[in-house]
Amino acid sequence: MSADQIMSAEDFQNLHLDEDAMQDSEHNQFANLHSELEEARAQLFSIRDFIRFSVTQLRNYDVVVAQGTTDEFAEAAAIVLHSLSLDWSANEQILDCRLTASEKQAVLSLLEQRISERKPLSYLINLAYFCDLPFYVDERVLIPRSPIAELIRQQFYPYFDVNERAVPLGQAGSDKAASFYDHGLDMKQLSQPERILDMCTGSGCIAIAMATRFVDALVDAVDIDKGALEVAMVNVDHHDLGHQVNVIESDLFAKIPAENQYELIVTNPPYVDAAIMADLPPEFLYEPEHALAAGQDGLDLVHHILYQAADYLSPEGLLICEVGDSEWALNQAYPDIQFDWLKFALGGHGVFAITYDELIANRALFANYVQRLDGAQ
Repeated sequence: MSADQIMSAEDFQNLHLDEDAMQDSEHNQFANLHSELEEARAQLFSIRDFIRFSVTQLRNYDVVVAQGTTDEFAEAAAIVLHSLSLDWSANEQILDCRLTASEKQAVLSLLEQRISERKPLSYLINLAYFCDLPFYVDERVLIPRSPIAELIRQQFYPYFDVNERAVPLGQAGSDKAASFYDHGLDMKQLSQPERILDMCTGSGCIAIAMATRFVDALVDAVDIDKGALEVAMVNVDHHDLGHQVNVIESDLFAKIPAENQYELIVTNPPYVDAAIMADLPPEFLYEPEHALAAGQDGLDLVHHILYQAADYLSPEGLLICEVGDSEWALNQAYPDIQFDWLKFALGGHGVFAITYDELIANRALFANYVQRLDGAQ
């Protein structure tokens, strides 16, 4: 150790004083939390009371609500209603019902754990909702939250024909009749897909949701991670869709038979870039890193998917791909391609649609990027 690297006794002492101060601050912070929870236990009575109190505490302690919902009220309601074994969309009439002492304890225990551990609620209760369907989740998979749910609900209208299982999201004209939201898909109204691929399936939520909307389609759910596929299988079994959803372990398209031709490919791959990965809030550190991180610009997997997808997409097919905040990087990587970025009624961005013809027309560009990536590794 050089002379300028030697720590003085005073510096050493100050270092430990700083550590002690941080520990004391953390202790005091949660001492306040404990007293606030005790006050709530004594003075609050109704479901409505505890939802309001939970919202306040989530905000006071800067809990990041961004996995499954970005609404503190929705998160607080889920904490309270789940603790009471009630449906998360409980009827307004029950909100003034009073809680027993043991019910108060259940609510406050879950709230305290959510605040003190910063662990996402879905991991605490092993439950998340996607497309109004329940899914088992744990730390082997990301918590479902893709805006692609909107597209699934209305069966990717107007690209495909719809039936009674499609759910309109918008309001039309002066008569206020429900209408299909214009996400920006080209008007084609093709026959409903017979084969669908969900690439990077994780918990299987997208594959399963599509299977419930396209009941006559076969859906392949693909992921490289065995742990994630175990979770996906739990969800396939829970929804009794083993006859329709086929779970495949594969590194992207590597183990998918070449003869498989899909009318619809949907992919929500890892797409978080290095800068964002380095600054994630504590809640996101519970999620599997390999399901988030995708290289310097967040597009390592997306380049490969764009290059290979045409071999598996039917000539009348559609690829839907989510890249989130890496939208800008994708436009920079392919400035000559006019990607069709979709709009969402309920919020969300960074999802594009691309056809078979567009994939073929730009394949040389995709190949060039893949070669550069492979050469750099």
